[in-house]
This record gives sequence, structure tokens and C-alpha cells, in this order.
Amino acid sequence: MNERKEEGSYDYIIAGAGTAGCVLANRLTQDPAINVLLLEAGGKDDYHWIHIPVGYLYCIGNPRTDWLYKTQSEPGLNGRALSYPRGKVLGGCSSINGMIYMRGQREDYDDWAHITGDSNWSWDSVLPIFKRSEDHYGGASEWHGKGGEWRVEKQRLKWKILETFSQAAQQTGIPATDDFNRGDNTGVGYFDVNQRGGIRWNAAKAFLREAMKRPNLTTITGAHTQKLVFEGARCVGVAYRGGDVDFIARARCEVILSAGAVNSPQILELSGIGNGARLQRLGIDVVRHLRGVGENLQDHLQLRMAYKVNGARTLNTLSARWWGKLFIGMQYALMRSGPMSMAPSQLGAFAKSNPDDASIRRPDVEYHVQPLSLERFGEPLHPFNAFTASVCNLRPTSRGSVHIESPDAHAAPLIAPNYLSTERDREVAVNSLRLTRRIVSAPALSRHAPEEILPGIQFQTQEELVEAAGQIGTTIFHPVGTCRMGADNDPAAVVDSRLRVIGVRGLRVVDASVMPVITSGNTNSPTLMIAERASEMIREDRGALQTQEVIASALA
Repeated sequence: MNERKEEGSYDYIIAGAGTAGCVLANRLTQDPAINVLLLEAGGKDDYHWIHIPVGYLYCIGNPRTDWLYKTQSEPGLNGRALSYPRGKVLGGCSSINGMIYMRGQREDYDDWAHITGDSNWSWDSVLPIFKRSEDHYGGASEWHGKGGEWRVEKQRLKWKILETFSQAAQQTGIPATDDFNRGDNTGVGYFDVNQRGGIRWNAAKAFLREAMKRPNLTTITGAHTQKLVFEGARCVGVAYRGGDVDFIARARCEVILSAGAVNSPQILELSGIGNGARLQRLGIDVVRHLRGVGENLQDHLQLRMAYKVNGARTLNTLSARWWGKLFIGMQYALMRSGPMSMAPSQLGAFAKSNPDDASIRRPDVEYHVQPLSLERFGEPLHPFNAFTASVCNLRPTSRGSVHIESPDAHAAPLIAPNYLSTERDREVAVNSLRLTRRIVSAPALSRHAPEEILPGIQFQTQEELVEAAGQIGTTIFHPVGTCRMGADNDPAAVVDSRLRVIGVRGLRVVDASVMPVITSGNTNSPTLMIAERASEMIREDRGALQTQEVIASALA
């Protein structure tokens, strides 16, 4: 190691100030006796487009706020490589994401409890954790919390074309719902969002701002973690680069890795934790052989179907005229409503991809429906009225990977989601496209004469629809699972059920990478819940250690 400047010593060092890191920094520093260092490679969340909901368009693909990762060429996507946005700013992906508040399904968490052998991850155990941090517009109830940091509001706009799509979905057998977060998200309705008064409510605002006022929290932005520091099998600190200076910060208790499903496995591998053979080929000394590091990547692949319509105004034409843009701007400036307050997707639906398949016992697809259309993200809207119905497989069986290809901490890792690599995922994709066509052909939408422009009605057979899925499929930005938790005897697990890295001491991973199986819905709020649960575990373990030290001292 090159000579490094000693930054200091702390009880806990958190590497990554995304959703999980912000929560951990807040919860741990509530105890004034705990001293915490929070490191963030990105910058502050002071870019104005972070806070205006429609500003995600200017944050994704922007080097100021996005790591600008790309996947490898994907065979299942007809050889295409995808942009893979990851937040590079305080608040992480909660600063650039779709703001949708979604927990997932009861069975997701019961599966986690079964996989890990730990009932603390069951739905009944995590529901109170979700409620604790929630500030729900409807107040406290059996399902929701009031007064927490994580604000949940209704969206501040509606579109007639979306309500018509909702009616069509109901005519197809998908019931209406006013709440996707009661453990069974079956139905169609408007998404709830993490906003406050029409402004994005990210994890930095919710959890970090208050914590930064405390003297026991030190937050450093522009601090790029290069590797973890070990003494034997114990993690004792973090080596990072800030500006042109190399630093080392030391942890008296633990280092907590919260860099996300892409960067957490990257940092572990750079530090000598991972598949030993892979690390040795790169000239990295092996601290702990854990073959699961970087494996088990799961993501929700969305299939974007777009339909031209008649007799219905959509954002395509409203935003194309100067007076429309003026009206949109005035709506937001005066009332914090209208299209500028829009989450990327407004209407949602959860359904079975094949309602006739008795083996599908709960919804396995999710719709994100938008009153707009475009050829691909980042391009102009179409010049005609249209809507987009994106549908994703909630529980993909395909598994990908994230791995370093160089010992250089600043080199992007190789991201290979391996989309549509299983027969089951291809079947769900085909059924999803057919289900969308069934909804669009329902009577409610017929008066608008919808015309399929993506992927196009020419795709009809099973083989053609698989090709179409590969053509229009894209990430919905939900990577998880690359440092998955498991039972003690699970050779593919990276962390145990208390999120401690297996085989080393003083190191945990707390972020979306620990999910053994992806949740059936948007993944940001489940990540927040994981951090809430982890903060409990860390404080419990700290208390137990202190008790042991007191007893040992008394017996000495």
C-alpha cells in the first residue's frame, strides 16, 4: 500500500451514502456515544434537478449524479448492452430513481426467512420496521406508519388515458386497488411516491440532514473507497481517495459496506474477498474465499410496449407546444403539481402473466404505465399522442453477475445481468406481451383506437415474441443480490442473516446486494428497511459486546 494520510479513528465507518448509508448514519448516531464516519464517492445532493421530480430525466446519464455504468452485451437482448444507472450523490439511487414507494409481497420476506433460517426477515417481522420509518399521508393504521422520516404521498396529478387503462385492466380481470403495500399488491391503481409537497424526498433529506447536525457524525463526499483494510481476518478500516490524496480511516468496531449491488461486490473483490481463483488472476491477495461475491445478480427487466391513441391528450403533444410548456411550468411553480411533479411512472398494476396457469399463485408481473412514449430513454417524445405500458417479470429466474476485471478501484466492473437466459423468464416475457395486448383490446380503450408502435403487431408467434422482448427489454434499475445473505451452511452466501461477512470479523454489508431473492416490486424502500433492521442488529451486537467486557472486567 502507498503511504496514506491517516484520517482518524471511528467506532463505525460506513462506505456509501446511498439509501442504506443515510439510514445507518442517522440511526447509529442517535447514540451520542457512537462515533461514525460516512464516506460517499459522489457529491452533495444540491443539484436542483434532483429535487424536481421530472428531473430524473436530467440526472440519469449525467456524470454529476450517475456512475454511467453499462452492461455487457446481453445475448437475451439480441446482443444489446444497456445503460445501468446508479446514483453517484448523497442519497444514492433515491436521488435519481422513480420515487415509487413499494414494499413487495408478503411471500418475498417469508422466503428470505426460510432461506436464511432467521424469522427476523419474515413479513410479520419486517412490517413494523417499514412502519417505523414511514410518514404516510393516510396516517397510522394496521399497514402504515405516521411521523417517521420516510414521507409517502399520493401523486399530485391524474391523466384520463391512465384512468382509461385502469378501466381496461379491470375489464381484463385485474381488480382496482388503493394500496399496493399491504403484503398482497394485486390490482391496478396509482403508485404512492416518496415526495413532500411535490418535491422529491430522498434518503439524504429524510435521514442524513438531521444526522449531519450531530457532532458524532463526520460525512465526507468525493471520497472514493479503494479497498478495505484488514489485520488478519479482521476489517479495521477503509482506504479511500479524496481529491489527489490517499487516506486511511480506521474503525474500532466495524466497517459497514453500503455501496449498492454493483459497488459493494466490487469493493469486496478489490479487498481480497471473493472467488479466490478470480482474485489471484488479478494479482489480489485473498483475504477470504467467498465464491458468492458478485454472483446472484437479479434485476427486473421491463418490456416497454407503446400505443398511439386518438382522442386522448398525452404528454407527447402537451409538452410539444410553447404554451403547453408554459402551462406545465406554471403548474409546478404555483402548485407543485402537473407533469413536473410526475414520477417516471404514475399508474401501476400487479397481475399474473398467465391468469389461466394455476401454478402462478400470486402476481408475477408489474406494470408501470405512463402518458407518454419515446423510442428509447433519452430521446425526444413521439410527435403524436401515445402511452407506454411497461411490464416486468417480478421474480426472474435468470441470474447474472458483477465482477471486477482490474485491481484498479476506479475501473468500472463488468455487469452481466444475463436477462432472459432461462426458459421460464422467456415464457413470462411472452405471456406479459400477450397480457398487455389483451388489456389494450378491452372495451374501455377501444374508443381511442390504440395502435401498437412498440414492439409492433408483426410479432405474434412464441419465437417472434421472444425476439420482441429482447428488442424492447430494458432495465428498470432494480439490481440486487450480489452479496446475498444465507444460512451458515450455505456455500454461496456472502453474509449471514445479521449481514456480517462470512469468515471475517468487523465487516457487514447493508444494502440491496444482500437480498437473497429480489422483491416483487420496486426495491428502494425494501433497501431502506434492510438498513433499519441492520441498525438494530449493530446496536444489539454492540450492547452484547459491552456487556461481555463488563463481565470480563469484573471477573479479572
